[in-house]
Amino acid sequence: MFVYEVKGIRVRYADTDQMGYVYYGNYARYYEIGRVEALRSLDFHYKAMEDEGVMMPVYESHSRYLKPARYDDELNILVKIEQLPGVRVRFFYEIRNQTNTLLNTGDTTLVFQRMDNGKLCMAPDKLLEKLKPFFEVKE
Repeated sequence: MFVYEVKGIRVRYADTDQMGYVYYGNYARYYEIGRVEALRSLDFHYKAMEDEGVMMPVYESHSRYLKPARYDDELNILVKIEQLPGVRVRFFYEIRNQTNTLLNTGDTTLVFQRMDNGKLCMAPDKLLEKLKPFFEVKE
């Protein structure tokens, strides 16, 4: 299993609603920050993948809002990939605040899609090479 944590995402005033809570739609943005930075930690970049003709649109997204994040909170986003990608990759998220309180859990499923014809394709070999060590059985 691949696990990565993005630390120190500060909640901006513009991220909150009239109640002073992070607006629910912003959690999708936090998920994106988490998965982009998790892949970047492997030296795998969305931009390079797109330059090679493959994109990763979101196919499905789920969120559970346990407690509100508030203005000026410092959020940490834990990102997990529990299975090696194929045509799809599923990311799991836990968002906690500066006191380590679990605020939100979620998951997104993204697909690999060729940009030239719109057809689904397997995960790029470069990504699989970076992820495989996290899924090898250690004896």
